[in-house]
This record gives sequence, structure tokens and C-alpha cells, in this order.
Amino acid sequence: QRRSLAPSQLAKRKAGDEDEEEEEEDWQPPTSRKRQKAASGTESGECFRSPFRKPLAQLTNRPHCLDSSQHEAFIRSILSKPFKVPIPNYKGPLGLRSLGVKRAGLRSPLHDPFEEGALVLYEPPVLSAHDQLKIDKDKAPVHVVVDPVLSRVLRPHQREGVKFLWECVTSRRIPGSHGCIMADEMGLGKTLQCITLMWTLLRQSPDCRPEIEKALVVSPSSLVRNWYNEVEKWLGGRIQPLAIDGGSKDEIDRKLVGFMNQRGLRVPSPILIISYETFRLHAEVLQKGSVGLVICDEGHRLKNSENQTYQALNSLNTPRRVLISGTPIQNDLLEYFSLVHFVNSGILGTAQEFKRHFEMPILKGRDADASEDERHKGEERLKELISIVNRCLIRRTSDILSKYLPVKIEQVVCCRLTPLQTELYKNFLKQAKPVEELKEGKISVSSLSSITSLKKLCNHPALIYDKCVEEEEGFMGALDLFPSGYSTKSVEPQLSGKMLVLDYILAVTKSTSNDKVVLVSNYTQTLDLFEKLCRSRRYLYVRLDGTMSIKKRAKIVERFNSPSSPEFIFMLSSKAGGCGLNLIGANRLVMFDPDWNPANDEQAMARVWRDGQKKMCYIYRLLSTGTIEEKIFQRQTHKKALSSCVVDEEQDVERHFSLGELKELFTLNETTTSDTHDKIKCRRCVNGHQVRPPPEGSDCTSDLSQWCHCADKRGLQDAVLKAAWDAAVTFTFHHHSHEQQRGIP
Repeated sequence: QRRSLAPSQLAKRKAGDEDEEEEEEDWQPPTSRKRQKAASGTESGECFRSPFRKPLAQLTNRPHCLDSSQHEAFIRSILSKPFKVPIPNYKGPLGLRSLGVKRAGLRSPLHDPFEEGALVLYEPPVLSAHDQLKIDKDKAPVHVVVDPVLSRVLRPHQREGVKFLWECVTSRRIPGSHGCIMADEMGLGKTLQCITLMWTLLRQSPDCRPEIEKALVVSPSSLVRNWYNEVEKWLGGRIQPLAIDGGSKDEIDRKLVGFMNQRGLRVPSPILIISYETFRLHAEVLQKGSVGLVICDEGHRLKNSENQTYQALNSLNTPRRVLISGTPIQNDLLEYFSLVHFVNSGILGTAQEFKRHFEMPILKGRDADASEDERHKGEERLKELISIVNRCLIRRTSDILSKYLPVKIEQVVCCRLTPLQTELYKNFLKQAKPVEELKEGKISVSSLSSITSLKKLCNHPALIYDKCVEEEEGFMGALDLFPSGYSTKSVEPQLSGKMLVLDYILAVTKSTSNDKVVLVSNYTQTLDLFEKLCRSRRYLYVRLDGTMSIKKRAKIVERFNSPSSPEFIFMLSSKAGGCGLNLIGANRLVMFDPDWNPANDEQAMARVWRDGQKKMCYIYRLLSTGTIEEKIFQRQTHKKALSSCVVDEEQDVERHFSLGELKELFTLNETTTSDTHDKIKCRRCVNGHQVRPPPEGSDCTSDLSQWCHCADKRGLQDAVLKAAWDAAVTFTFHHHSHEQQRGIP
């Protein structure tokens, strides 16, 4: 039982001869007999004093005077006792440093380089004892160590990437050049690596001061808010970035002027995040001063050195430039030159010199009709190009993600045309005059229009119905081919082979799992058809296209990724939001139509297989069998093979198609199950069936013949696609991600 320590209680406990009841009574101070008699008679106003209270000293107005010797002795006794931090076993500095006084001794790094797991970007040279005596302590270089807050979350490949970036922008890899290209594939954490680089440069350098004062991040408008959130997420309020994604011209100019006028070691908002469009319109303000570092996200936008955005960025007063692109080669080597020239001007010569010395010999050597001498010369120039560019380009493939992410199964699904589509397609090929012009080698506006019409027809006849009504060129009399009473108000999936397969995929997924699906198309008209299908099947959906504001995009993406959200389908325009979005709430993605540029398709298909994904991912790439869509897919393969050679350094990529074969756009092969499979002359299939496994170490993304893992319904492992097979599927190529590492048969 707790006992009181009050003086009155202590006194009571000392009286040992009292019983327990008397101990509980209130203590009364001892009084004289006279006092007791007075107290028993009448109340007295006097106060009783406890024997434990000391009498108070009487105060006087006269100060207590000491002689001078006593005073001096008293002061000396105070000063002889140094201050000690009242913490047990404290071994830190004892507060001997005064404000405004420079600390003596060697300079020290911002973070401990010898801490376990420390990421050291720079280590000063080891000095002998003699050199240490001679060195100027105020100029001795120090370690550059990444902030432990970031280094603890970096994966091994990201630590390597940060070190590479830092060495490039500080001119330690290529003397006199301060730029680099971060060309990691999608999903490898390029944003986190660049945030780590910025934070390190803003805080430290070997010279014991910040390397830069300000940094500029230029990104697509849909990613401005994402960059802001990522900085907040990883740096936890240690820095306040300035994100500009809208506003009036005067308001934006005022913010930019304020950003450029910031000076000193502690800049309030040292990171500016701005979209390419806004930057181009307000470039004059940013060109008046200097910025320490420029990061261009989705940097393949700068593939054309003649456009205004490229020229505006190139005129910035900053040597340190980082270009982020998971797909640095999209169409040709000259675009690749533009990217390298932007970050490190002059290392590949001028554009004319590059074309003569590198591009022409490499492309001639890659052609299927090339001679042995041309192939040999092309390989030599390719090796020379790689050796130069690799000093400022870092590229890791998504194979690394196999350690951290679930399996991804990518499937190319060839869908037969419906009778209506076949008749419309053949009717167009007979009537359209641009077909003949293209075969003669002439490409006109009408030829391009014909290509678009055929691509839309492959998606659904409803997309060209208006042209049939107006009887435009190529569609004369086509209206009679449509069923009687046809109306575009309803979707009618049975009129399109791909739409029929999509309808099966969505229905089976909805009824057998809780998976969510992303639908991607290049045309907003196709997204309209998706909406009609969802409404008729009562699927909840969200849609993101170019008409949606930037702020609203971030909100719907966040809501869709929430496990509690009821939306089943996310419709995405590849032109508006195919780059940089994280849609890990879904684990199935349908690429409804191919794009001429393989990078656009690759970017769109990488939306679901990213950090944070917990489920196995399924990617369905739908192609109409024997049509222009297969020709587009074949052209993509040619471009990706070129990218694999130059960027991924794969020397054994096959020469799949001659350039002459790629011109055969306006043909329809009704007898094949897959025109692409016929052309690649697959070495592992007999009569369309796989008879032996792919060669060990093969990369299916660069060698199309290795895609053919199964070609019939029996070989499919995906139950959803099995259910859709009988609808309109004629052939499939499929590829497990990283099956060598995971041991998948």
C-alpha cells in the first residue's frame, strides 16, 4: 500500500506505541497546557507551527555586502566548473564552439561514410601522414554520402544508377561533359534515382558545400503532380518543391521569376517541376538565369532537334542535363542522336557526320538483303557507337524486377475478322486509289488516311459507318453490307472479331475473379465503344483521355488503385496517359490496337506491372489476323530489334523482315492463322504447334520467333483467354516474364 511522505504522516509513523486507529487520525501539533485549555474553551485565531518547519529569516532592506576578495573567490569557483551535458555517457561535443566562429580541424562529410549500408558516391584520395601535414585543412575534399533516409530504400540496381548519374553530371565519366541518359526500362524506379541525385547535389559536394542551388524537372503535364508527390514521399517534407501545372500567364511568370531569383545556401524552393507545354510558353523567364540541373522526364519527346521544346531546353544555361527515357530509340538512329546530343553536345559529332559515319552503315548491315561486307561494317560501327554512348547512358531491363514483382504473361492474340469486316476490308482495297500510290512508293495524305480507315475498321465497323453513309472514297456501296436496322447507338460486339474477344475476356474475368482491367486504345472513338459495352454489361468504369484536366487525372488514378474502389475497368487513351501512370490496382491490360511507334505500346503496357503490384499480370495485345495491324506489329518488331542492338547490346537479334516486305500494307490474307508467324519462319513450330522449347537465355522481346510458346488452345495456361478462344482467336504468341529465373515451364 502506498504511504504518504508528508511530514505529518512521517511523525505519526514514528510513534510506535499508538494503535492503527490512532495512526489514521489527523496529526495535531503538541501544545502547552495553557494553549490546550484555551483551545478547549474558545476558538483561538493563532496558527500552530510544525516542528519540521524551519523559521523564516527576517528580511531587511540592506544588501549583504562581501569584500572584494570574497567576491573574486566566488566568481572563480563558478568559472572553474565547465558545463557538462546532463546526459549519462554523453560523448558528443561539449559546446565549446561559439556562434560565428569557424570550427577548427579537418572538414567532415554531411553523413557518416562508414555507417553500415552507406552509399558513398565520392571518396577522397588517401593521404600519407606527410601529405596530411601539408594539406590546407580548409580545402581538403570530403566524402559525398547519400542521405541514409534514401539509401536505406534504394535497391541494388538503383544504388548503382545513382552513382552513375552523379559521376556523369559531375564530369567524372566524360571530362568536359555533364549529361547522361537514364534509359532503364519501365518500372525500375527512375524517378526515385533522380530524386536521390537532386537531393545529394543540393546538399553536398567534395568541396563541403552544395553542388547546385536549384534544379528543374520538366515532364509531361500528366506527371507534374506525380513528381511532386514522389518528392514529398521520399524526402518527407525536408524540401518544398514548386510544381506548376496551371494558372494564368502572369501568375506563372511571377512564380518563375521568384524561383529564378532565389540565391544562397538555403533556397526555400530549390526544385521546380513544370510541364513541357508550360516550359515552352515561358522559356524566356527561365533562360535569364542559371539552373544547376535539368531533368527531362519521358525525354524521348526531344527526339526531334528541330521542334520548339528541344530548342528552348537546349538554350537553358545549365551544363548538367539528365534525360529519362525507357525507350530512347523509337523509330530511327537520328532520333537517338538528338537525345545524346542534347545531354552531351558534340560527343557524336554533327547530325550529318553521325548519319554518314554511323546510321547508314548500321542500317545497311541490319537489312535482310545486306551483303557480308555491309554486315561486317555495320557491326563494327555499331560497336563503336555503343562504346561512345555507354559512357553516358545506363540501361537495365525489366528482368531485374523478377526479384520484386509477380510474373507477367504477355500474349499476342490474333483475332479473325467477322464476315462484315472482311467484306468491308476487301471492298475498300478494290476501290481506294491511295493503295496504288503507296505501292508505287508515293506516300500522300490520302494514303495516310487510308491507313487510318483500315485500322479503325479492324477495331469495329461502327468507326467507319459515317464514311459509309457519306460514301467516301473506298466505301462506295458499303452501307448495303451492314445488317438491316443497324444503329451506332449500341455497340454490337459480334460485328468485330477483336470486340468479341474483348467481351469474352471481360465477362470471364468479372465472373471468376476480383481482378481489374485496363483497356488501352489509340482512338477516343474506340473508347466510346468501350463505354457503350460497359454500360450494356453494367461494368463500373473510369475513363482518362486528353479532355481530362491534370488535377482530375491524379484523383481518378488514386481512387482506381484503392482496393476498396468498385470500378472494374480503367479506359486509357495511349496518347493522353500512356506514359508514367501507375495503375497497379489492375493486373490485366488489353492493348486493343497497335501503334506504329513500339515505344507507345511498351509505355502503355507497363502501367500495371510496376512497383507495388501484388498479383500475376496478364497483358493481351489484340491484332486482326492477316490485316494491316499485323503489318504494324511486324514493323514494331523491326524497330525493337534495332533498339535491342544499339541500346541493349544484343548481337544475335534476327533480321526478320526485308524493307520491301514492310511496304505491303494494303493486303488481306484470309487463309492464314497469323501472317506474322508465317513470315518469321518459326524454327520451333510444326503446323502451328510448338514442338520444342525456346533456346536457353533467349529474349522474347527482341526475337519474335521466340514468342511462339504455344499456338493452340491446349497449350494456354490463362483460363480467361481459353474461354475466349472459340470466339474469334486464330493464333497466339505468349511470353512469361523472366521464366528462366522463376523456373516456369
